[in-house]
Amino acid sequence: MVARKRLDRPQHVGPETWQALDALGAVPAYIVGRRLDILAWNDLSRLLIADFPALPDEERNMARLVFLDEGSRDLYPDWEIKARDTVANLRYDAGRHPDDPRLERLVGQLSLASSDFRRMWADQNVRARSRGRKRFRHPQVGELELDYIAMRAPDDPDMTMMIYSAPAGSGSAADLGLLAALSASTPRSVEPRGVAS
Repeated sequence: MVARKRLDRPQHVGPETWQALDALGAVPAYIVGRRLDILAWNDLSRLLIADFPALPDEERNMARLVFLDEGSRDLYPDWEIKARDTVANLRYDAGRHPDDPRLERLVGQLSLASSDFRRMWADQNVRARSRGRKRFRHPQVGELELDYIAMRAPDDPDMTMMIYSAPAGSGSAADLGLLAALSASTPRSVEPRGVAS
């Protein structure tokens, strides 16, 4: 019963983690927790992926964004790959925490709302990638091809920092610079620093 209570407790991201994300201002970076809940982000990831602080807490989840947000298929030109990776990561989380009631609810809600999710969940693929490449189609800067690394926190393996970057001198690096310039001119939403679900 202790494990179930622990899984129901909100995960918290401390001010030093927000500070580190802000220091990575030239690249998109964010932190996911259990169930792929999005716990923290920097401005560039907010502009590239979604306006995280504007989303209600329960919608601030990568699986929900991929399968339920209508803009997801436009954002990810390789949507099927992104969706399969997302499901495989959720299955990885389910294997680590088989008694997580919030994960069970999330899987149930996604299964009811998305036939694509149901099909991919039934495949039973399990994977937690630590690096790779993703393509994005951004409405303001066009298509970007970004490398990513996923780093788990040593003191909390339920938190992973995702960092996207592009090789120096590439077109995608130039487009990231353009997105960073847009970030500087875009007003910030209020961010719930230090508290996340």
